[in-house]
Amino acid sequence: MRVDKYLWCVRYYKTRTLATTACKKGQVRVNKDIVKPSRDVYPLDVVELRKNQINYRLTVNDIPESRVGAKLTDIYRTDTTPKEQFEAQELLKYSKDYYRKKGVGRPTKKDRRDIDDFTDDTNIDE
Repeated sequence: MRVDKYLWCVRYYKTRTLATTACKKGQVRVNKDIVKPSRDVYPLDVVELRKNQINYRLTVNDIPESRVGAKLTDIYRTDTTPKEQFEAQELLKYSKDYYRKKGVGRPTKKDRRDIDDFTDDTNIDE
């Protein structure tokens, strides 16, 4: 089975087009080799893919006939992704919450009030 079709069948990508695009961008590796979307996958192959800044690693157990339900994906693959990958994603999520992106525009009314409260507190202390 083609690697893009396999990744779509075991629900790593929502559409087959997204799986094909990821292969073309070099985000998918089979046995540590960057592959094209048409590369065949066989049982016991190790597939590594990068999605949402997480490096997933999975071992192919069997080849499905077609797209399978979410509960049945464990029959066809074994997820061997290290736990550190998911922990790094959590840290990245927390760091994004506190910082305002550059070029977002003018401060909102709430931002302005927070700035005013901060500057008023510093003037009182002097």
